[in-house]
Amino acid sequence: MPSIDMEGVRTLGRELSNWGRWGDDDQRGTLNLITPDRVSAAAATVRRGVTFGLAVPADGTGPYSAPGSGRFNPIHTMTRYRGDDPRGELSDFRSSEDMVILGTHSSTHVDALSHLWYDDLLYNGYHHDTAVTAWGAERCSIQNLSAGVVSRGVLLDIPRRLGVDHLEPGTEIGPAGLDAAFDAAGLRPRPGDVLLLRTGTYPRHRRGADVGLARSPGLTWECARWIRDHEIAAVCADNFAVEVLGANAGGPMIPFHMLAIRDMGLLLGELFDFEALAEDCAADGVHECMFVASPLNIPGGVGSPLNPVAIK
Repeated sequence: MPSIDMEGVRTLGRELSNWGRWGDDDQRGTLNLITPDRVSAAAATVRRGVTFGLAVPADGTGPYSAPGSGRFNPIHTMTRYRGDDPRGELSDFRSSEDMVILGTHSSTHVDALSHLWYDDLLYNGYHHDTAVTAWGAERCSIQNLSAGVVSRGVLLDIPRRLGVDHLEPGTEIGPAGLDAAFDAAGLRPRPGDVLLLRTGTYPRHRRGADVGLARSPGLTWECARWIRDHEIAAVCADNFAVEVLGANAGGPMIPFHMLAIRDMGLLLGELFDFEALAEDCAADGVHECMFVASPLNIPGGVGSPLNPVAIK
């Protein structure tokens, strides 16, 4: 993959921009591609009525134990147990309760369009000074996605196509790799699709393997044009940033993110688990499903944990 510098990102971003495409006030980006007809078509992919959870456990064994990451793993604690009850003996029952403290990006999650910007502007031209403040996102918050994401999901099982269990750190997936993955699945991309990109990375991390966090395999920045041309609504991956890390020497660290979120308004999901779904797709040869995910209704949120489901 050739490197891209900041000026190259700006130039390509202007070419791929969806600013104004769905109106000057739009805050949903490529989710506008998921029309009622496409939701109905997604429902038609359900043949067997089996479901697959695509979230990793929200627990303390997540990826953010290293100092300096700026994030922390989810914390679960009990607030009532062993018969503790504020009503005392006046109550004829006992109960247990708990709480979870987690960052919106510390487990399986989606990024809001307010999560990232450059040159002071968010998606659709909102200025960061007024769009994102200490009280949260005034524009492009995750609350705009609270009705959920329902569309056709397509599993692109890159390691299985290559005959391996997982992709090695630094492995790049370019536009030709996406074409080959669709060919292997016997499918063609449709407008409004959600790509479910399996690299095998994060499930290995949870099993204790050293997956090279700083060099996570994934998409190259060149895939941005492919995704725009095929009108893909979202990309969800089982890695740390959807895109390949550490490959754009001398340029921006995450150029695909910059093009996808800020310029295209593309929904990105990270830290998914596709292992059970991938086994099933390999067994029955069907790589499409109905994808359902509901971000939390967080006013001002710049991301959200979620429990996505694939239905076949």
